[in-house]
Amino acid sequence: MSVPLLRALLDRQHSDSRPGQRDDGLRIALAIEGGGSRAAYSAGMALALDEAGLTGCFDDVYGTSGGALNGAWLLTGEAQRWIRSWAWPEVADAKVTDPRRVLRGGPVVDLGRLVHHVYESITPMDFDAILASPIGFHPIATDARSGRATDLASYVVDRPSLQTALRASSCLPLLAGRPVRLGGRTFVDGGLSEGVPFRTALDQGATHVLVLRTRRSDQRAVPPSLFERLALTPYFLRHGRSAGRAHVERHRTYAADDVLLAESSVAEVPTLVEVRPPLGSPDVSRLGADLADVEDAIERGRAVMAAFLRQLSADS
Repeated sequence: MSVPLLRALLDRQHSDSRPGQRDDGLRIALAIEGGGSRAAYSAGMALALDEAGLTGCFDDVYGTSGGALNGAWLLTGEAQRWIRSWAWPEVADAKVTDPRRVLRGGPVVDLGRLVHHVYESITPMDFDAILASPIGFHPIATDARSGRATDLASYVVDRPSLQTALRASSCLPLLAGRPVRLGGRTFVDGGLSEGVPFRTALDQGATHVLVLRTRRSDQRAVPPSLFERLALTPYFLRHGRSAGRAHVERHRTYAADDVLLAESSVAEVPTLVEVRPPLGSPDVSRLGADLADVEDAIERGRAVMAAFLRQLSADS
């Protein structure tokens, strides 16, 4: 008989189950939505999971864009120390996002600066711990040529390839420059094809998936504006027309995900469950730079996950 997802997590926690040494016959995945600065909400949710001692209860972590960055922090074992750095002034001062760079021929979003400067010198990310973790790490990106969601796990074999995979998953078309090359292929932001990366987890055999969302239930993805489509057309003509089609259609993908996740979360035996920012939470844009808003989003995400886990414990 199927076991509800959160019951399965608590059973693992209480039995001191260890990744790679399970005997319950389940494969439990964590899927983390991105969305640029909006991923501060999923950062707070991930933080609450780690504070509750549940990180080691997952077998795999899937993440798209900023969600992949949050997943990486979880697997370092140092999420409680560093994941709030989304809102730290010293990180903002590193100018990962800087529209003025366009005047010098550079990208608005410099992902190389993020992984090779911020994650090495300001908030050191333990890449070796991620590589050594028994919990599988699956950054999701969009293949620029086919437009399909791609799990980059098989390409991640060492520190440089892990850093490249994080860049690929977050490579916003045009804003972050050319697609990122990895394993002989080129990739752009995973949000074009699988912004909420639970379907890949299910396709790969996950029996249960907890999904951390960055949009409220009353927020809907919208089609790209005419201006956005015109601005990005030359980019996609040069780097991947199929990725361009995925960009145009991604609001439909999000809509289908919303329906499936809403239905699954209230199933009689929920094995696919989403947690969203609470209604009334402020909008945080993809390139939002107001650190007070980002910090607020982290705390709201943390609070809603903590409340979710408390309710579970009360029901149990």
